[in-house]
Amino acid sequence: MEAARQYNVHEAKTHFSRILEQVATGEEVVISKAGEPVAKVVPLRPKVRRTGRGSLRGRIHIPDDFDELPDDIADAFGMT
Repeated sequence: MEAARQYNVHEAKTHFSRILEQVATGEEVVISKAGEPVAKVVPLRPKVRRTGRGSLRGRIHIPDDFDELPDDIADAFGMT
């Protein structure tokens, strides 16, 4: 993995828009003060795009006996 780009506070203030563009493309940026890293700017996780309801129709099969417990498990739960 490539090391994060590092900027001092003055550079970060001067080039803030450019830094945000780099982060938006997936890069991580470290901000340093007096040569010591103090902050890391990382991209936010992208929003999950949900598909419409019913998009899995026909892809998932639930067996008819899904709700039936095997006897040994029902006994363990005191259900017999």
